[in-house]
This record gives sequence, C-alpha cells and structure tokens, in this order.
Amino acid sequence: MNDVLALVTARGGSKGVPGKNTKLLDGKPLLAWSIDAAKHSSSVARIVISTDGSEIAELGRQWGAEAPFIRPPELAADASSHIDVLVHAIEWFEANEGYRPEYVLTLQPTSPLRTAADIDAAYAIATAHGADAVVGVEETHHHPFLVRKIGPDGRLEEFMHTEIEYLRRQDLPAAYAVNGAIFLNRRESLLRDRTFEPSDAYPYVMPPERSLQIDTPWDWFLMEQVIDAHRGK
Repeated sequence: MNDVLALVTARGGSKGVPGKNTKLLDGKPLLAWSIDAAKHSSSVARIVISTDGSEIAELGRQWGAEAPFIRPPELAADASSHIDVLVHAIEWFEANEGYRPEYVLTLQPTSPLRTAADIDAAYAIATAHGADAVVGVEETHHHPFLVRKIGPDGRLEEFMHTEIEYLRRQDLPAAYAVNGAIFLNRRESLLRDRTFEPSDAYPYVMPPERSLQIDTPWDWFLMEQVIDAHRGK
C-alpha cells in the first residue's frame, strides 16, 4: 500500500492576495485545487489540511480532506518555518494516532495546476531510487548566467561569473528552479534533516504551465487567463 500523507498547508493570513486560500478560482476555492489533485492520485493514502483557521479547516473537509487539528498561532505567522509546520503535523499524528507515514507530500495551494499525474510521477521517482526527497522543478527562464545585480555605484554587475564570452541561451547548460508545486519527503528525513532538499533529493521536472504560482494579484490574473485558455482548447 502506498503510504503518502498529503499535507495541504493553508494558513489564514495572506498579504499578497488576502484570503487567497478560500478565494474562488474558476468556481472553486484555491485550496480545493490541491485537494482534488491529491484525491485523484493513486499514491496518496490520506489528505490533511494544516491551517490556523476553523473556516479553512471546514472548507477543507467539505472538499474531501481531513482537518484533525488546528495549527498553533506561532506556526501561522509570515516568518513561520514551513518545515516546522510539517514537523508539527508529523508529531501530532504519531502522538494522537500512532500514524507514521513513509512519505509526506507538501501541497501548497499557491500551485493549483499541479495534477494527480504529477504527484504519481514524483512518487514513482521516489520509490525507484529509494529517495529521501523528490522536488518539483521547472527549467528557469531567467538563467543564472544572465542574471545581473546592481553594484554599490549603481552599475550592472555579474551575479554569477562564467567564462562563456557570448551568452546565447541555447549554448548555456540547463538550469532549474524549484517551482513550489511538489515536495515529497520521507518522514524520517524531514525529522532528521529539517529541509525539503536533503542531499538525496531528486528532481521532478514540470512544464511551465503547471509550475505557475500565485503570490500576487497579478499572478492570480495570469492564472485565470491560463485556465480560460485551456478551456478554449
């Protein structure tokens, strides 16, 4: 039996898009997109909402997730560690149910276009390699060799030095950015290493259209356009 606990992390406070986790995106709450992906995954055993608010907890239940606890306030601040949120859930389940899942799958509602197939593909990578972690990534549009910084005198400077003289994108080595859509971590590794990316982490490469994240009103607007475009196909 697959032993993956999907943890949808959905706190109440949000400065970028107020109330975003309960805000409707194409007719359903943002957090429901992540719950639906987990519900259709053959790899996920349980789906749980970790939240600091009773309204979000009840909404999660309505869409098919469990909400057996309310996250402590100190784990719901802007500066709260996401790892601490996961450790809290892991320790709660062991203390209250004796439940020790092999893997914990972190699903952030801000990545609504990740699919059940993405989750299952990440799990297949984890089991094939016996990996401690699989992390969702996308090929980055802003290659680190092309990124610049502004120096103390206001001039442009290299952010990362390279010996390549003429920087054509097609000549550069592929570079990948963590997209926030999938963090699949072995339970023991999370407790021991306290990081999403331990030394034994493997990538799951996702296309840009499923790697979109919502952090600002502009992101929300773009997400709506992408969904509308998909509907028109």
